Amino acid sequence: MSHVVTIEEPQANPQVSQTRCGVRSGARGNVSSSRPYDFLYDPLFIVSSEKDHTQANIQANLIRKRLRKVPRFRAMFSNLIHYPRYSLYRSKADPVPPFIRREWKGQEEKHREALGQLAITDASFQMAKEAYEDPEITGRNRYKYFERPFLPFHQQIPFNVVFAATKTEAYIFPPTSAKYPPVPSKYTVGTQTDYRDAEVQTDPYSPEYVVCQDSIPELLTLAALTWGRGLPAGQAEVEMIERAREKRAWEATLPCLSDTSQFEKRRRMMNAMERKEWAFREQEIEKLQEIRLEVLKELLRKRDENQNEVNMKHLNARWSQLQEAKEVKLAQIQHTHVSAIRKLVRKGKNIEGKLERRNIIRDYCDYASQVYGPLSRLGRFPDNNSEDFVVKNHYLNTYEGLVELESCLPDFVTQPRIRPPKPKVTTTKAGFLKRAARMDHELAEVHKAILDKKNRVLEPKKVLRFLQRKALPQPRLPTPTLEMSSNEEEDIEMAVIYLQKLLRGRVVQNTMFEGKEKRLELIQELRTSHALQDDDRLLKKAEKQVTLALQRQRNLHEHKVSLVENHLAGLEGRVLADMFDFLSKELVRLQEERRIHAFAMLAERQRRMREAEESGRRQVEQRRLREEDQIFKEVIKVHQSTVTSYLEDIILNTEENTAEEQARAEIEKMAEEINDIAYEMENRRTQLQSEEIVAELVYSFLIPEVQKDFVKEKVRTAQRKHILAAHQIIHSHTEDMVNRDFVQRQQEEAASHTDKSPEEETQK
Repeated sequence: MSHVVTIEEPQANPQVSQTRCGVRSGARGNVSSSRPYDFLYDPLFIVSSEKDHTQANIQANLIRKRLRKVPRFRAMFSNLIHYPRYSLYRSKADPVPPFIRREWKGQEEKHREALGQLAITDASFQMAKEAYEDPEITGRNRYKYFERPFLPFHQQIPFNVVFAATKTEAYIFPPTSAKYPPVPSKYTVGTQTDYRDAEVQTDPYSPEYVVCQDSIPELLTLAALTWGRGLPAGQAEVEMIERAREKRAWEATLPCLSDTSQFEKRRRMMNAMERKEWAFREQEIEKLQEIRLEVLKELLRKRDENQNEVNMKHLNARWSQLQEAKEVKLAQIQHTHVSAIRKLVRKGKNIEGKLERRNIIRDYCDYASQVYGPLSRLGRFPDNNSEDFVVKNHYLNTYEGLVELESCLPDFVTQPRIRPPKPKVTTTKAGFLKRAARMDHELAEVHKAILDKKNRVLEPKKVLRFLQRKALPQPRLPTPTLEMSSNEEEDIEMAVIYLQKLLRGRVVQNTMFEGKEKRLELIQELRTSHALQDDDRLLKKAEKQVTLALQRQRNLHEHKVSLVENHLAGLEGRVLADMFDFLSKELVRLQEERRIHAFAMLAERQRRMREAEESGRRQVEQRRLREEDQIFKEVIKVHQSTVTSYLEDIILNTEENTAEEQARAEIEKMAEEINDIAYEMENRRTQLQSEEIVAELVYSFLIPEVQKDFVKEKVRTAQRKHILAAHQIIHSHTEDMVNRDFVQRQQEEAASHTDKSPEEETQK
């Protein structure tokens, strides 16, 4: 039995669906972080080749959501880099079910195209027909076939004639059998969609409506308002609705057109309403003009603000340039000042201009000397080539090396054991206070007293009640000075100092000579114990002569080799000098060429920048001129339209009044003529002519209606036969299927009973 599936789902805009499908059917695209497996699930996601399919698969596998943070309980609250509080592990669970195919879908299309080509070339080959799957229009794919119908607004006009409704007997279905439970004819199921609710939402749903006869609801007058164009209603829409209500109430109070005595009153009311509408229109025009003037003022204000901002930027840039130049000048002056002060200090240290040797011991003892901290202004740059001493180790610069190094460390390094401190015991077993605790307490009291004394605020001195004598300070002793009477005394003093040096040196020499005299016997003993025999001396002398001969031969050979090497080095030096001279000249030429090329490129770039700035200024000026011209045109257009509408209204009112007077005069004249003709025909008409007129009216109105009803009844009777035949065919097939299912179910139950009976017997 076929079931009808009903699905309740908001209607989607077809244009939005087509646009979305067009975007998602791009050949390649970045894998979204929220939907990384669209290339497997979505039938509308198409990749151009197997390479793109593989790349999308790799991006989906490398997505960050597959990583899980696993906390480390030993360092859960640590903020140190080498003790992280969690580890990153890649989840082994595959989010794609195993029944989803991961191969590229283009292989099937290529295979199908190859079979098609083979079927074209080889007539004996028969290609299997393609079996298309069920589109499931009433199932999960129902949303793809939605389309919002276009219902134009039309006003329901009540009919003058109401036809009588024909009564048809309802079709009675045969009673169902009580053996089978009733099967519902409809099921309500849900659909699974790939789109979010925000993507399928369109305009708010507006249900269809039926207007009763002889009634025009007020709500239908707002059918022209749509979502985004008047809805939700604002103040302007509310005012428009109120004006429409007032106008409908005013139209209801107008005299009827058939009443000729109320023509003047109707004309006055219409003229008053027209003047009111024109006054309202003039107010709206004034409001629009005020809004436009406000917009113009705002544009002018923005233009002034932008110009002021540009001027301020120029001033700030100029001020920054001058400040930078000032800072550079001040730095140069400061540098010159420091250099001059340094030179003066150096001259002050050595006023006499004597040359002093370098004291190496003093330099190495003073850690502030040039040995430990050389100055860069003297040509020493200790930081040059410092990267050569940087330790480059695989275990320190790579993550794998750190992991390997960490695996080699003992457990207590990576997992520190924190022992809580034990409370300090200050008493003995007998309950007495320990000496150390007593000393700590005394030290704490002394420290507190020192702090109190240190932080104590001095009391202000009291005012003296009596005069006290102030002792005078003792005078300082005079500073001793050395007075030099003349240069002769200075020379005598220098001679005395030199004589003292000589005497001290002589004393040292005498001391050394006395020591030598005291140890003379020991010196003689050492000399006799180390003296050589005559034979040994001759042997040593012969060996010395042989060694000297070998040295002379070696020196002669080295002299010859050095001459040859000097000659070769001279030749090589001349060749290398020529080559280096050529290379240096080529390098200078290349550098000059590149410098000239750089100057040319800079000049070209500056020229382009100036042209771009000039073109930008020209475009801004042209845009400003166009805006001013457009504003002037709009203002002139508003004035001209206002004058034109005013003149047109005057001309139209004059034409309407003149035409109304002429039409009224002609209508009165024609009414008099028609009345005269009608009265004359009424006087001449006989009884037979009256009956003929009545018969023609009856024939023209009643006979066509009767024929129309007869034709409708005939068509309805013919259709009823076909409907009854279709119902009988459908129900006969349905009953056969139900009976067949019942018989099949009974057979299955009987077969299950027969299968169970041998097993039950064996169990018994």
